[in-house]
Amino acid sequence: MTQNETTARHGKGRSGRRRRRMADTSSSSNSLVKQRIIGHGRSFNALDSDGIIAIHEAALTLLSETGLSDPSTNAIELVIAAGGQLDDQSRLRFPETLVTAAIDGLTRKITLYGRGGDTNLNLTPDNVFVGTGGASPLVYDRRLMKYRESKLIDLYDAARLVDKLDHIHFFSRPLVARDMSNARDLDINTAYACLAGTRKHAFVSATSPSSVRDIAQICYQLAGSKEDFCARPFLSLNINHAVPPLRFDAEALNVMIEAVQCGIPVMVNTFGQLGASSPVTIAGCVAQTMAETLAGMVIAWLVDPAAKAVFGPRPMVTDLRTGAMAGGGGEQALLTAASMQMARHYGFCSSTIAGATDSKLPDAQSGYEKCLTVSQTVHSGANIVTQASGTQAGLMGISLEAMIIDNDMLGAILRSSAKVDVSADTVSPSAIGIVATGVGHFLGEAETYARMHSDFLYPELADRNTIDAWEAAGSPDIRDAAAKQLEDILSSHNPYYIDAESDSLLRAALPIQLAVNPQD
Repeated sequence: MTQNETTARHGKGRSGRRRRRMADTSSSSNSLVKQRIIGHGRSFNALDSDGIIAIHEAALTLLSETGLSDPSTNAIELVIAAGGQLDDQSRLRFPETLVTAAIDGLTRKITLYGRGGDTNLNLTPDNVFVGTGGASPLVYDRRLMKYRESKLIDLYDAARLVDKLDHIHFFSRPLVARDMSNARDLDINTAYACLAGTRKHAFVSATSPSSVRDIAQICYQLAGSKEDFCARPFLSLNINHAVPPLRFDAEALNVMIEAVQCGIPVMVNTFGQLGASSPVTIAGCVAQTMAETLAGMVIAWLVDPAAKAVFGPRPMVTDLRTGAMAGGGGEQALLTAASMQMARHYGFCSSTIAGATDSKLPDAQSGYEKCLTVSQTVHSGANIVTQASGTQAGLMGISLEAMIIDNDMLGAILRSSAKVDVSADTVSPSAIGIVATGVGHFLGEAETYARMHSDFLYPELADRNTIDAWEAAGSPDIRDAAAKQLEDILSSHNPYYIDAESDSLLRAALPIQLAVNPQD
């Protein structure tokens, strides 16, 4: 090894000093690390124009000629009054004119609000927001080194963790509180724990219309009134109104109808599995998914033309060798991208999932599967991407350490979606020429030092040290760094974003089980 190679390898000499000097300042509060970064999508197209038309026409045909079975009475009345039909097999059919009217009439201006700080989700066509989700039954307990049943306190812990992670924009329920004794207690306490632990927008679910009313009562109390909540809704409901292929979930339909009537935004979600409950071809799966999702959107529109309804196709891939869901492959990324392109075609505010790794731990498999699907989904222009943080084991488990690692990943993905600034300030042949014919490098330029804080997102966990420095620190794994940050956050960040008066009133009216001081 030459002297120059040795110098370069160990970071010595002038270039090494420059790198160290720049590294010393990389944690400045002016850097992008602690800033909220919003994604900008619409750069990737999985379908050509003919493909879009063909899938749309197939969806219209399915809705008008096949329809959906098992509709609720409320849905039947709404659709028939608007020109739909209930055929002799009790399938609810949607004529093309009705579907087109709903597509044209549904609102495109939706903002989902937080309760403080820079936490609003403005669902304009180019904005992409990423967050948690999944409703997993298990949580990885690092102390036990295994998965265990998830509890209400785990949900609150996850909420207050997300409250501190800048690149996770919202909190969608990532786990099921399995210590709740019945569905009503689960619905109420899930909403309560989410709202207690974070000011970011919360997404929850409800098992019945009566639970919707209970959740609405919580929201109205915290907002000050129904009118105040409806003007700035800080909670939405995930509603899976369809059971593929082409069947309704009648109770979920009634939940959606009740939510719209209560002024709660609804994620109109469908979860077909390619090759199982949906066709094995991506195009066929997308066509069926569009039909099922559009059916829900039509009903939401019929309840209230101003309904805050978000188009939520979530088709998943089946590993045909086992029959299990496989959320981390290239086919999943392509399937989601095609679905989001259809959402853009309709002009809807959209939501989908990405990041459903099959890995059980936040390891290399988890990283590449999440990054693949989340990246393509962000670049495909989905407004809301759930399950993008913390999910493991095909949505069967979550890891709080993984949430922290994924926060780093999401920051990088969102940063990669930014538009490149091309201007006289960023492209100057004369300035380049001066450096090229002078000192021969840009490290000492004033603009370099200025932009290292304004233009670069430095990871909080990813290790960019030299091998020597890494070994000197004990050769840490990223999971070790995540575990330390998790401990630091949970030991110091103990919010309870429900005021004492509201807490007292709601506990008197509802079976709230979250402790007043949950961290104790």
